Amino acid sequence: MQPDFTLLRELVATVPGIAVEPGRGKTEDAIRAAESVVGPLCPAYRWWLAEYGEGTLHGAGVGTVAPLHWIGAIDVLDGWEGGDRLWFHRAGDGGDTYGFELGSGGGPELPVVRRDHFTGEEERFADSFAGFLTVWTALACGLKDGPNPSVARLWRTTPGAVLPDGTVVYGPALLKHRNEAHEMQRRAPHWVLVGDDGRGTGLFMRRHGRDRTTVHRLPADDAANDIGERGDFVTDDLYGWIEAARKPS
Repeated sequence: MQPDFTLLRELVATVPGIAVEPGRGKTEDAIRAAESVVGPLCPAYRWWLAEYGEGTLHGAGVGTVAPLHWIGAIDVLDGWEGGDRLWFHRAGDGGDTYGFELGSGGGPELPVVRRDHFTGEEERFADSFAGFLTVWTALACGLKDGPNPSVARLWRTTPGAVLPDGTVVYGPALLKHRNEAHEMQRRAPHWVLVGDDGRGTGLFMRRHGRDRTTVHRLPADDAANDIGERGDFVTDDLYGWIEAARKPS
């Protein structure tokens, strides 16, 4: 699934802990100079470089591209070991390191791996750079990697989605805000509001229990623990439903 850049821009602009300076993006020539050394960069990371050029996550920098007149031309090489990893971020205070899995062959986006600072072991953290920023935000918001496995899978690629009919499937910051606004923890603690149609109808999924894949539609103000009985069935494949809705007709 391609990242939703509208929601990604909103996430970058509104999430505490992500610091950027819009208007300081890198030139296409500078980005291509980097690619001449490390190979093609993924669309979401290219977007970040072109939009912002530089940025930090809780004060720790994200790898960037240096001006062409610099010797070597690119800062991102500081994190490149000449192999199949391109490291672009290290958490503050000697934390874990995050990098692209080069040559993964899974499409234009590159998976992001996390290397444990103490053991050196690696694990897949996200399926794209947009997913990296989304999962990072979810963890910072206290949502773990998502409220259930279906949403977590989505967030590994994109910070939610805006569908052609105006329906929004939330990213982590918006999900946290909307669930607090609708008092979901009090009214329906086993459920989570994962999106809405912009006209008062919400999309709900279970946080707990055996069925955490089914999406139900119900007026957001009517949320209670019997959503499964009163809500209209939408899908049991959130990721596939979004992909199908976003395909050009």
